[in-house]
Amino acid sequence: MPKQIGDLTLYSVDDLHEQLGISKMTLRTYLREGRIRGRKLGVSWYVTEDAIREYFDEPQPESGSTQKQKNKKQYRYIVQGINDLVSETEECETIDEVIQILNEQAIISLFQVRIVNRETDEITEIIKARDFLDKHANI
Repeated sequence: MPKQIGDLTLYSVDDLHEQLGISKMTLRTYLREGRIRGRKLGVSWYVTEDAIREYFDEPQPESGSTQKQKNKKQYRYIVQGINDLVSETEECETIDEVIQILNEQAIISLFQVRIVNRETDEITEIIKARDFLDKHANI
């Protein structure tokens, strides 16, 4: 059953699984990859009604090269250390630059990547460096 906080309705993975008939594993994958916008509170993911609408209103993915070109222009990437041992911050224009910087690091688990929308200057995603490489290294 969805949680109601004021005007905000939050759906858990279990709620979406029951209502949409999509496996919980698939839903969690979509959330981790950012295909469905959600937030993790503790160990549970929550999705707003707007995020569900956004997912279903989203156009179908474009071909690989067209999507790559669009992403290069739409986002900038900030690679940064996540603790006091590593205080480096590097801004990148492309995914390839991020991959190159991350591959030069001795301990990759000390870094994360912030993906920032160029138009709004809003952080759209913060992702662990290892997860970023897993997601983008083979594109």
